[in-house]
Amino acid sequence: MSRWIVPLLLFITIIIFLEFYAFQAIKTVTKNKIIKILWLVISLGVYVYFFYVIFTSSRSQGQTKEFQLAAGMLLTSMIPKIFILVLLFGEDVVRWIQKLVSWISSGSTKPIAGRRKFVSQLALGIAAIPFASFLYGIIKGRYNYKVLKYQLSFEDLPAAFDGFTITQISDIHSGSFTNREKIQYGVDMINQQNSDLILFTGDIVNNKADEMDNWMDVFAKLQAPYGKYSVLGNHDYGDYTSWKTEEDKKNNFQQVKEIHPKIGFELLCNESRYIEKDGQKIALVGVENWGKGGFQKKGDLQLASSNVQKEDFKVLMSHDPSHWEEQVKKDDFHYHLTLSGHTHGLQMGIEIPGFIKWSPAKYVYKQWAGLYEEFGRYINVNRGFGYHAFPGRVGIWPEITVIELKKA
Repeated sequence: MSRWIVPLLLFITIIIFLEFYAFQAIKTVTKNKIIKILWLVISLGVYVYFFYVIFTSSRSQGQTKEFQLAAGMLLTSMIPKIFILVLLFGEDVVRWIQKLVSWISSGSTKPIAGRRKFVSQLALGIAAIPFASFLYGIIKGRYNYKVLKYQLSFEDLPAAFDGFTITQISDIHSGSFTNREKIQYGVDMINQQNSDLILFTGDIVNNKADEMDNWMDVFAKLQAPYGKYSVLGNHDYGDYTSWKTEEDKKNNFQQVKEIHPKIGFELLCNESRYIEKDGQKIALVGVENWGKGGFQKKGDLQLASSNVQKEDFKVLMSHDPSHWEEQVKKDDFHYHLTLSGHTHGLQMGIEIPGFIKWSPAKYVYKQWAGLYEEFGRYINVNRGFGYHAFPGRVGIWPEITVIELKKA
């Protein structure tokens, strides 16, 4: 418990600053007591609910719908207030500097009439933008599926696979789902791509196998003429919840693995398969999760490729993109295309194609969303089909990737 004292005190300090300046803005803009009381009650209620969930939930709190709701409310409340804090605190700094200059020069300065009110109005206006964005992200954004299409050319691609299409999905996180109609809509969109192959790159649940019970029939409808294959992600091992016994955890992990064949996917656990077409073939390699920063490192690239030849054209499925950065991209075995997920693009950021692509995720992962190339080898980091922890998506939309292989 003691290790949480310093972070908790820091968090409370941040809250005090945010709420002080946010309330200053409200007081400056309006004299209506009802509005001010409502502001205080709603703000306090959000914090009370969040801490109630934190201190009454189990270790799996980050994966429950209750925690996701509390986290969503907290972020929607706090992030807009950061903009208010920056502007009003900045105005205070300017005012203090003016007073200091006045004192040094033995002169006198008067504050500009109405400046505080103008800055407060400006701050509230700017804060309304992220507030509306987060509300949209929770209500609509988490189901705002986007199909991203890439065409990749390779000189050593077998001619029979010229024009071969792969649909990649990742990070289903079925334990977070609440709307069957929207999930069915996303699955239908995957099928509408009519790809030759469907590949799923991990995290089918948040923790427990039974999270998928209500969604098995939906995902079983996915179809591809050359098959459906999958790998495990870090959440599939059940590491983020408490288990009565180690045996319970092992049984759950086995049940998670059994989900894949039940919905028509062949799960590759450090294994490979050949996809054949017109007498030619490409190798599909799937590793268990391998991630830096304390994540499971069960992925064994050499074992997974033990039945594959170096000269084969290879597609690798590895959930965590840090695996590509740390081991795969420079491997002499030459993995032409790696498909990953895991980051979700942090489910929030700003993306305007051709202009800007930013998310806090970029400060954790070098490859965090989209297509990257180094040494003539590619990795696609899928932004994820589902969501977890925060029950929405702001600017980083759920993704269905379609990659067309071309003979150069």
